[in-house]
Amino acid sequence: MIVWISFITLIVIFLAIDLGIFNKNPHEITNKEASMWTAIWVSIAMLFSLLVFFIFKHGWIDNVDQLSPSNATLKYITGYLIELSLSVDNIFVIAVIFTSFKIPKIYQHRVLFWGIIGAIVFRALMILFGVYLIKKFDWIIYVFGVFLIYTAIKLALEKDDDAYDPKKSFVYKAIRKVIPVTTHMDSEHFFTRKKHLLVATPLFIALIIIEFTDILFALDSIPAILAITSDPFLVFSSNIMAILGLRSMYFFLANMLERFGYLKYSLVVILTFVGIKMILSHHIEIPEWLSLSVIGVSLGAGVWFSLHKEKKEETA
Repeated sequence: MIVWISFITLIVIFLAIDLGIFNKNPHEITNKEASMWTAIWVSIAMLFSLLVFFIFKHGWIDNVDQLSPSNATLKYITGYLIELSLSVDNIFVIAVIFTSFKIPKIYQHRVLFWGIIGAIVFRALMILFGVYLIKKFDWIIYVFGVFLIYTAIKLALEKDDDAYDPKKSFVYKAIRKVIPVTTHMDSEHFFTRKKHLLVATPLFIALIIIEFTDILFALDSIPAILAITSDPFLVFSSNIMAILGLRSMYFFLANMLERFGYLKYSLVVILTFVGIKMILSHHIEIPEWLSLSVIGVSLGAGVWFSLHKEKKEETA
């Protein structure tokens, strides 16, 4: 329990420092700042893996799966990389939402900050529920595995011109039925007064839709991490560490997403591999180094083919 409380306290401190000190005043995040913060969050996540090793070595947490310290560390890193890689699609959708509602870059960090807090709460609930299902019903892991393979096939067959329009989504239509909405911005406020009526600004609409889409993406990423381990602390910590770096990664990658078109197929390979791993989990134990290798090679290949294609188009 002390480890859980300490970890959650650490996350609260990180978020407080982020919003209260470094981003106290709204400003446009530059590529240099985004790359610096991306490096910081990735470094923190990797340093935390050392802490995971010592937590399991000294038995500071209930080791439900009887994992060795080194194995627990590998599972944490694998889970972190899976969540990070699956966040690429999430980043693309966030960019579309911001563009659709014309959210100025100066206020995008504020929206993402509160979106991250909501994501932490919802994912904690989904992780606990997912772990409970796996512990209670062994066969549910097959369902998760088939679902991930289905998602991979769906992603592979998805056409590039299948544009997502947030204003046609069920969430947007539902919000408009519940609360009054204005298309005008009011600085960094989520709500504003209009003729003595409290109405939601585009910032609030973007926040709610981002929150909802994150829940949809979690339906893929959480089962994928549960394929690596069903240890609640490893699943939660790897997931949250990846989410914390999502904001800076968004600003780092948002303007370069078009350059990495082949990353889509990297995600297809990763989801398929993890789905197969879940289905075979009761019969064949796939070592963690192989999972890490598949993830690393898939992402590396996606980046290489994307850049190689771009280079060929420039020389053509």
